[in-house]
Amino acid sequence: MRKKQFKAESKRLLDLMINSIYTNREIFLRELISNASDAIDKLCYISLTDQNVGMNREDFKITLTPDVEARTLTISDNGVGMTAEELEQNLGTIAKSGSKLFKDSLEDNDSDAVDIIGQFGVGFYSAFMVSDKVEIDTLSFKEGAEAVRWISEGTTEYEITPSDTRTTRGTTITLFLAEDSEEFLDEYHVRSIINKYKR
Repeated sequence: MRKKQFKAESKRLLDLMINSIYTNREIFLRELISNASDAIDKLCYISLTDQNVGMNREDFKITLTPDVEARTLTISDNGVGMTAEELEQNLGTIAKSGSKLFKDSLEDNDSDAVDIIGQFGVGFYSAFMVSDKVEIDTLSFKEGAEAVRWISEGTTEYEITPSDTRTTRGTTITLFLAEDSEEFLDEYHVRSIINKYKR
């Protein structure tokens, strides 16, 4: 599939976010884990009325995997996942938040009860503070959905292609860490950041 342009002045906005909005580099980990938690919360909510989901609250999980040899950090969840169209809507437009759209789609009474963290749609892009490239492999819970991959190096372009690595619903984000981000390959350091920000 051909490369696509972000639907914003993306390079300028990415530079602004990376260098101005986020002054603490480790914040990217909090943002990505929050997004994974939101994806799980969405599927939990859907499972209350859709028996086809077939999962209980205790079945959901978020897994972080540092790979020193490959210089990657992977954050994986088994939440709601995304279709190719949702990937493009949520990540092709900076400051577009799928979580906020989901919350807004609920009835007024329900929306107050759903605690969604990523309502501003910029947290994901903090990943480029520490990464030369980001890959997302995702499979939506929706019937008939196909796994897709989103790839960007944080410039003006991104690419969406079919994925053969995600076979179960949910999302896997792989960060190809920059040379100055080696500390995020240290499992103890990653654990300490998680403990610092966990709710």
